[in-house]
Amino acid sequence: VIKYGGNAMTDPLLKRSFAEDVVLLKLVGLNPVVVHGGGPQIEQALTKLGKKGEFIQGMRVTDAETMDIVEMVLAGQVNKEIVELINHAGGQGVGLTGQDGGLIRAKKLKMADRDHPGQFIDIGQVGDIESIDPRVIQTLTGNGFIPVIAPIGSGSAGETYNINADVVAGKIAEVLRAEKLILLTNTAGVLDKSGKLLTGLTARSIDALFADGTISGGMLPKISSALEAAKSGVNAVHIIDGRVDHCLLLEIMTDLGVGTMIKSRD
Repeated sequence: VIKYGGNAMTDPLLKRSFAEDVVLLKLVGLNPVVVHGGGPQIEQALTKLGKKGEFIQGMRVTDAETMDIVEMVLAGQVNKEIVELINHAGGQGVGLTGQDGGLIRAKKLKMADRDHPGQFIDIGQVGDIESIDPRVIQTLTGNGFIPVIAPIGSGSAGETYNINADVVAGKIAEVLRAEKLILLTNTAGVLDKSGKLLTGLTARSIDALFADGTISGGMLPKISSALEAAKSGVNAVHIIDGRVDHCLLLEIMTDLGVGTMIKSRD
């Protein structure tokens, strides 16, 4: 399962090399499943409408108007562009959101207020995953297709929720019992406080990085999802530098790799 985001989604050369990598992985017998974000594209759309994006603890605050924009950008624009890139590279991409085939059932996220223990922050139509039904993914991958998933889920009353793409990728990897979860970022991987790349981590060492504040901001949901996946049966989680050309193949097919690997066992 590959979480696609950051520069790799906006730089034309990196977009093309990402699609080529995904298609090659499919050709050699692996089953890539792509989950994408779209932060920069959502920001552009909000700016055009005179709205300013707001984040709390790495999560986007999503009121009803913002949710409409998120759906339009993720499901309509970004998802279809990735599918087209994969198809152009010789693969067979199929675009989905969490609404398709009942893939992602979600509920409103209750975000704990770090400054006021026991209290929660309302960040709008942001979802927490209740369940994943992987059958639509399995049907597609089993028939030669490459699923491309936008992180939008459905609530029990038919409402839609914006869900952090790292969280969706992690949970889908768990449910599929994926061999690998790969998260593309705009950094070299997980860095220590002096900016040095940490190439190999375990669950125990990550807890220490949370505690001393080394991991913060947008890295919080990313590392939390990675850790959860590693603890739940995904063999290895890779946080890699999406700014490197053909980073996927370099990470999977070479000994050195281009990022941080989190092992499922200490």
